Amino acid sequence: MKFPKKLNKLKLAFITGATKGIGRSTAITFANAGWDLILLSRNMDLLEKLKSELLTTKSKINLVKCDLSNPLGIENCVREAIDKYGCPSVLINNAGCAFNGSLVEMDFEQWEQTIQTNLTSVFQICSSIIPQMRKNGGLVINVSSHASYNAFPQWGAYCISKSALTMFTKCLREEERSNSIRACTITLGSVNTPLWDSKSIKSDFDRTSMLCSNKVSDTILYMAQQPESQLIEDLTLMPSGGAF
Repeated sequence: MKFPKKLNKLKLAFITGATKGIGRSTAITFANAGWDLILLSRNMDLLEKLKSELLTTKSKINLVKCDLSNPLGIENCVREAIDKYGCPSVLINNAGCAFNGSLVEMDFEQWEQTIQTNLTSVFQICSSIIPQMRKNGGLVINVSSHASYNAFPQWGAYCISKSALTMFTKCLREEERSNSIRACTITLGSVNTPLWDSKSIKSDFDRTSMLCSNKVSDTILYMAQQPESQLIEDLTLMPSGGAF
């Protein structure tokens, strides 16, 4: 009989897109819960500001500057971080972007950036971290959207990227199960984050009924704290009032 390998008890979480919205809230929530962190963002100034806010916690806060919209350099950046700070027990792929616009009229650069940030960068990060994770096991949490199974006009590229991310997670879960690596998605309805303030998005609707990022981060922590013998394969969290 083949027994599962002993999993790493180290509470070290690697969070992408850590300076705003869900990523920032998740960093704060995990630090307050006693987790050490590797925080990744393209904005080092905001990373440093967040780190200073977390000084009151006993957590070790490690910072990584990396632009996930640019595929060049991601692999080296992530591997250097793992070599320096250690392999995480939990990887949270949160970074994302969105553009409004018709699919066939969308600029190629916008399409490419959406797919790169929301999907390909997750592949690149997992390709760098999971081989190291196999030594002790671990958990991958990919932040997805209800747009992964709903078609929204003018949001085609975003819907496609999140739909592919969901399938990527399912395939990853099956391939790595024997290595004691669990992979799951948290599927979210609309969350009130700075993403809606982006110039690339037209958001003239009421945001007060959206999900709060701190409640989302509480849910991510809940998923991360599940015993190693079980897995929430996908958790869908929606505003009670609907999508928007």
